[in-house]
Amino acid sequence: MANFEKRGNTWRYRISLGKNPDTGKYEYISKSGFKRKSDAKNHAELVERQIRNGEYIAPSTNTFNNIADEWIKSYSKDAKVSTVRARSNAINHAKEQFGNLPIQTINKREYQAFVDDMELKYSKNYVDSIVSSTNLIFKYAIDMNIISNPPFENIKRAKYNPTVDELENNNIKQKFLEKDELYEFLKIAKEVHKPANSFEVFTTLAYTGMRAGELLALKWSDIDVEECTISITKNYYNPNNNKKKYGIITPKTKSSIGTISIDPNVVKLLLDYKVNVQDKWKNELYVDNNFIFTDNNGYPLVIKKLSQWIDSIMRHTDIKKNIGTHSFRYTHCSLLIEAGVHIKEIQERLRHKDIQTTMNIYASITKSYKKDASQKFSNLMENVNKDLFK
Repeated sequence: MANFEKRGNTWRYRISLGKNPDTGKYEYISKSGFKRKSDAKNHAELVERQIRNGEYIAPSTNTFNNIADEWIKSYSKDAKVSTVRARSNAINHAKEQFGNLPIQTINKREYQAFVDDMELKYSKNYVDSIVSSTNLIFKYAIDMNIISNPPFENIKRAKYNPTVDELENNNIKQKFLEKDELYEFLKIAKEVHKPANSFEVFTTLAYTGMRAGELLALKWSDIDVEECTISITKNYYNPNNNKKKYGIITPKTKSSIGTISIDPNVVKLLLDYKVNVQDKWKNELYVDNNFIFTDNNGYPLVIKKLSQWIDSIMRHTDIKKNIGTHSFRYTHCSLLIEAGVHIKEIQERLRHKDIQTTMNIYASITKSYKKDASQKFSNLMENVNKDLFK
């Protein structure tokens, strides 16, 4: 039951919450500044109803920064280092905007203005990351009974109309190599490109469909020479491209862990490289941690180096495509499709968590395979065609 008292020209209410069992002291909720007693009474009744329904949120001075840091600390316990880094970078934009504001005071109008500002500055995908990450902070604040209503509800996003350049760059056909293009690329890597192990790197990527981070984390103990298999159990992580400050972390998802078969020619290629190149690098300065793809000092290659190699090789080819390290995974997938491998087998080999991912690539089947489709159908229908098309 609330008590009311007049202080000067305004009214104040005080609601007793009873004795706190931990402190033994009585606790109260109070608010002053009401011009009329009826105003104080109406507000007190609202608060009492919220208390009965377990909906009452106590006033708090917790800033957005405080809650964001608290959430990131909690999130870091279970999430991968790379994921935490990406979330933190995205949330930093919201921290710059809302920083020292009490999180309870941030309203929908302010949040909408923040989202609008981000959409003017960054790409759609990056804004998606900023918004989804920031929303997690507000959801955490709700779970912790710090706020009752999230400001992100019914926020409007700008309609996204991709440019012609974006459509062309996002065309998956521009991101993988046809069989003849792969041959041209690997031929240059073998005969023209100077780094001693670039041919082995890109051949392994193309013939296995591994992710670049999985490849760089490979150790010689991961290869079963007799069975011609590679065990994929870890991922290379190095956001700053400092060759000495890298991390070896768990793979992208649980489904990424697996053992895949490899062409015996690739096994022989790697063993020859070990004897003829890597073993000759080993001296008193060589840091030997049993990695397969290293520089001449024993450190795992950095992904940025692979990207530079790709650009260098592509300049010696006639291929006009937007090729990156992940392109060899697309290439492997497309060539499996061209070879007639069942989509479920492709999913298992590429270790896609969701078959829809495989299906999306499957839908962008290689040009040469598409050319064969009509002829294969005609061959299948040959006997029927003889009767139909007399």
